Amino acid sequence: MLTNPNVKINLGLNVLRKREDGFHDLETLFVPYFGITDTLEIVVGDDYSRTSAALFAKYGDNAPVAETEGVFGVETEYTDAPRLAQGMSEDGKLMITIARAEGVDWDPLKDLTAKAYYILAEDFTLPPVKIFLEKTSPVGAGLGGGSADAAFALKMLNEMCSLGLSEQQLASYASRLGSDCAFFIYNRPMIGEGRGEILTEYEIDLAGYDIQVITPAGIAVSTKDAYGGIRPALPEVPLREGLARPVEQWDGVLVNDFEHTVFAKYPALEAIKRSLYDSGAVYASMSGSGSALFAIYRA
Repeated sequence: MLTNPNVKINLGLNVLRKREDGFHDLETLFVPYFGITDTLEIVVGDDYSRTSAALFAKYGDNAPVAETEGVFGVETEYTDAPRLAQGMSEDGKLMITIARAEGVDWDPLKDLTAKAYYILAEDFTLPPVKIFLEKTSPVGAGLGGGSADAAFALKMLNEMCSLGLSEQQLASYASRLGSDCAFFIYNRPMIGEGRGEILTEYEIDLAGYDIQVITPAGIAVSTKDAYGGIRPALPEVPLREGLARPVEQWDGVLVNDFEHTVFAKYPALEAIKRSLYDSGAVYASMSGSGSALFAIYRA
């Protein structure tokens, strides 16, 4: 089975209070964004893979090279991480291959897609599978690419293995993998509360608007850094009240609380946000804990 997990943006992100368990209570509107996707394939046993040959042809030399658009044109960057990495579980039931132009600097067996397999295997007898992931969504950008991969893996395994799990049951598994992971089970606009795993459907009409996402090269924001200077507080305008206003009135009303901390450390991101407004955006914001930003324009 082959899918293309998409990313998300956050409309408003309020950090309300710190909880006794060390997490924070949040409120935000998750909105799926289909302009950036990964490629995820899962095959059972030795079944034919439609992507493996292409991945090995494209990344198999493992030369850790990435090309990015810089000030003076296309720039080539070298990293220490291989562009293609593989892992196999000790019991041989899971083999995972991850390819990424910028390099795979994490253990494939600890990828969230692998954890999705493990978490279902605790409750169900799953067949041996091979996971192939081409990672094109940015890492450390606040777009939830890793969470999307995990959620899509859960949905794929549910269908492939005829587990019969409902969306709500899948969301329960997903919430154990990451705070925004459950959203991608539904993959439609949802208000996220609690750690982000308490979800309520929300209808929002963005017809007549275009959304553009900007992923600055070379800036990855860790969640730890993003929370470093956060001071939880109730927003001046409640999220739902702000969302009910026209898009042209969102600036200064729908606020991402992480911008204050992240912009202080990465002033280039604040400059990008200003440039988005200068280019005619009616609303611009950082997504999640950054570093990605997005702009909404009148179509």
